[in-house]
Amino acid sequence: MLTIDVAAIAENYRLLQEQAQPVICAAVVKADAYGLGAEEIAPTLARAGCQHFFVAHLEEGIALRRILGAGATIAVLHGPLSGTEADFIAHDLVPVLNSLDQISRWATTALGSGGKLPAVLQVDTGMARFGLSETDIRVLVDDRQQLNAFDLRLVMSHLACADEPDHPANAMQLALFRQIRKILPCRRMSLAASSGIFLGPEYHFNLVRPGAALYGIAPQAVGPNPMRPVVRLQGKVVQVREVPTNTPVGYGHSAKTTTSSRLATVGLGYADGFLRSLSGHGSAWFNGSQLPIVGRVSMDSIILDATALPAGSLLPGAMVDLISPDQDLDALARDAGTIGYELLTSLGSRYHRQYIHS
Repeated sequence: MLTIDVAAIAENYRLLQEQAQPVICAAVVKADAYGLGAEEIAPTLARAGCQHFFVAHLEEGIALRRILGAGATIAVLHGPLSGTEADFIAHDLVPVLNSLDQISRWATTALGSGGKLPAVLQVDTGMARFGLSETDIRVLVDDRQQLNAFDLRLVMSHLACADEPDHPANAMQLALFRQIRKILPCRRMSLAASSGIFLGPEYHFNLVRPGAALYGIAPQAVGPNPMRPVVRLQGKVVQVREVPTNTPVGYGHSAKTTTSSRLATVGLGYADGFLRSLSGHGSAWFNGSQLPIVGRVSMDSIILDATALPAGSLLPGAMVDLISPDQDLDALARDAGTIGYELLTSLGSRYHRQYIHS
């Protein structure tokens, strides 16, 4: 079972908004609100006061427009692929323009529409992923005809190391973004996503774009997590057995019991987004007791060592916690050798989902 505390997401939004005051606080709801369900979460964020949303793909933007209706600003981070410009207009979506080619095509579309179309420009300040290079920016400002063809709503960039407050890349990117603001002035500038919000007001500019922090992921690599937990993941015990010492367990016999043991098989696995890298590393929890994963994570099951529990206390049908107050999302991600983002967005569609709104 996957329990999603929608009220906690709204509270996290308000906390981030307060942290960033007085600038605009947007919300990133790409990948179906990080796998948790945009249909439930986006309206909750709108009721909490959010008016600006970001998604990755055009299809996500179209779906979000259907959910939110008219009024909200929806920006598509990957911009318009060739031939999709009309879809952006039809669904009132704002493209994030990442290259001179996208800019040229959007300017041509705007001129053909008879009016100025909204746009966001993304500039690369040191991540080498999306956005205009310094050379591209010079080309653009030397010939402002294309810029003048559309309504530039926002200039944005993205921090590569914001979750590490002392990383020198943060200050370097901030300095470069300030230089770009002088070359390419815009009424709104945006540099900070979730982690960048906590680097301080100088990173906030006019708009911040939290994503992962909304869903309870810690925005900084050190210190306590200021965000409220959002998800609780539970698995159902389907079998409990007693086995002797030296019993091989699971695929590949990658583990053996070292004593007489009580093993519990739980019905979830990597087909449910419970990563195979948790084999032999992760744990579940039951009534405050930690139950280590024994052997490999299978497609539909994991095996837990329940020997420490009193006999008869864990029976088939019982629910064990994989993500809970005993073990938060970031802790489970560390056991898996990954980050909370990957774990959260990997959770599959097979879970029974329960949304808590109060």
